[in-house]
Amino acid sequence: MSYIPTYRQKYSDEIKSALMKQFNYTSVMQVPKLEKIVINQGIGQAITDKKMIDLALKELTEISGQKAMSTLSKKDIANFKLRKKVPIGVMVTLRKEKMYEFVERLVAVAIPRIRDFKGINYKFDGKGNYTLGIQEQIIFPEIVLDKVNKIMGLQITFVTTANTDEEGYALLKEFGLPFKNNKKE
Repeated sequence: MSYIPTYRQKYSDEIKSALMKQFNYTSVMQVPKLEKIVINQGIGQAITDKKMIDLALKELTEISGQKAMSTLSKKDIANFKLRKKVPIGVMVTLRKEKMYEFVERLVAVAIPRIRDFKGINYKFDGKGNYTLGIQEQIIFPEIVLDKVNKIMGLQITFVTTANTDEEGYALLKEFGLPFKNNKKE
């Protein structure tokens, strides 16, 4: 028997049926699902300190469980001393099993470690996708605090097959993302 992540099983067993009832879908294929999760970290200091990219790549690889890649600048910007095709960030795209494992770790372990946490804001993009900004990468247990040179933030984008923000919200709420009680703040 092959390994199935807990949250993938939860989606199949509980979340699909809950969303079918909530939105009165006629087919199981209409139920929104998570397509991928993109974790992105912009590193402005990388222009002056090239080691920042290597450290960020290592940390993001540990957080996601998948090898991260560096992102390159698209154009020259003289005011920022930025040249074209210089590494200025790191990103990783998670799909399938690794995606569900990451959601589980994020909801069960990382988010409860955020200081003074009052819930995440309701900011969808109009198509059912959600981006969560995290100020400190040290909330993830994979990061060893003694080896961190600089505390940096990261963005986690949940790409769903939902057609509306309402459906995307319901899907992520079922997965256990702790949204604030009032939707539009």
